[in-house]
Amino acid sequence: MSAATFPVQRPMRQGGSTSLDVAAWRRDFPILARRMRGKPLVYLDNAATTQKPKAVIDAIAGYYQDTNANIHRGVHSLSQEATEAYEGARGKIQRYINAAETAEIVFVRGTTEAINLVAQSFVRPRLAAGDEILVSEMEHHSNIVPWQLLCAATGAVLRVIPMSDRGELLMDEYLKLLGPRTRLVSVVHVSNALGTVNPVREIIAAAHAQGVPVLLDGAQAVAHRPVDVRLLDCDFYAFSGHKLFGPTGIGVLYGKRVWLDAMPPYQGGGDMIKSVSFEKSIYNDVPHRFEAGTPHIAGSIGLGAAIDYVGSIGLTRIAAHEQTLLAYATGRAHEVPGMRLIGTAQEKAGVLSFVIDGIHPHDLGTVLDCEGIAIRTGHHCAMPVMQHFHVPATARASFAFYNTEEEVDRLFEAIGEARRLLG
Repeated sequence: MSAATFPVQRPMRQGGSTSLDVAAWRRDFPILARRMRGKPLVYLDNAATTQKPKAVIDAIAGYYQDTNANIHRGVHSLSQEATEAYEGARGKIQRYINAAETAEIVFVRGTTEAINLVAQSFVRPRLAAGDEILVSEMEHHSNIVPWQLLCAATGAVLRVIPMSDRGELLMDEYLKLLGPRTRLVSVVHVSNALGTVNPVREIIAAAHAQGVPVLLDGAQAVAHRPVDVRLLDCDFYAFSGHKLFGPTGIGVLYGKRVWLDAMPPYQGGGDMIKSVSFEKSIYNDVPHRFEAGTPHIAGSIGLGAAIDYVGSIGLTRIAAHEQTLLAYATGRAHEVPGMRLIGTAQEKAGVLSFVIDGIHPHDLGTVLDCEGIAIRTGHHCAMPVMQHFHVPATARASFAFYNTEEEVDRLFEAIGEARRLLG
């Protein structure tokens, strides 16, 4: 099964969505029926975390109500059922991103832990003073700080791929930075602060031509577009469950089997071993070697349910609907005096990041909250992006498939009110 092929549970119009479709999807998300400050909730903070469908909530509750037991270690029926559900979720993730086998799927707490795992277990043993790690100027802090820590400990050097004022990577500069001392390229697939969709296949091909492995931060990609790790040929791919309509505290590191087999454990403890004596421990096979201790069993099951749910709609359909919303919101933004979009790449995901003359983003967010509208304001854990654009912060509206053009209209009506109050 390919990464984007799933059973369909609802009638659909190929390549698009009707208002009836979106209304049905919205009914699957209990929180979207809430009223905030007496007004219907408009949730446009999906890049920070997505809302959870009832199917995911039920799957988590069902585990605790009916199947709660530890996994892998018990011969009793509850343990076997829990193990089957946990490993079943791993299989769903494998198919979702088209990994070659379930052994290439490691459960972690989220994208941040996945990147730290690669930094410490894969990269650190290969680094010497003067070696180089390449990241981009648009990275989330989670794909900057782990490498800075590693460089400080080893004497390696962090190199930065610059971007244009549209928020697009300067590929010519990237090719110049690739060199004989490059040990890893680690870049974001989709920027959380700009919405830029990076040309990751080109990035990977250029790195591989020089024998350099590539890690992709896919936190903002996997919920919004098909991802096929074998087609991309990335060496590692990291993402978080809570941005994929699943629970917090669970995430995934995909790694090519050849690399994972060669990596030492990241943490020690139970379940990551085959045998232990005071003289020596023999480590478990992958992926269990990297999953020390009792894992987030309910979170893994919930993530599996989220993947089932997203698959029932279809990622191609989701991407098309979100692109329609982005185009509509971008058009509305061009009509607002004093509004400047931050991030205008030719290929973007559903993120609208902006500033308005004379209004601090935090003040704007407060006014919008009074209207029941949830957006994100601040540096979005991407301070170097703010420094590039010479702004302290931006306001960011980020879309999911359950958002509507009517909600975009409410956003811009509230922005108009904020301009009257604060401008």
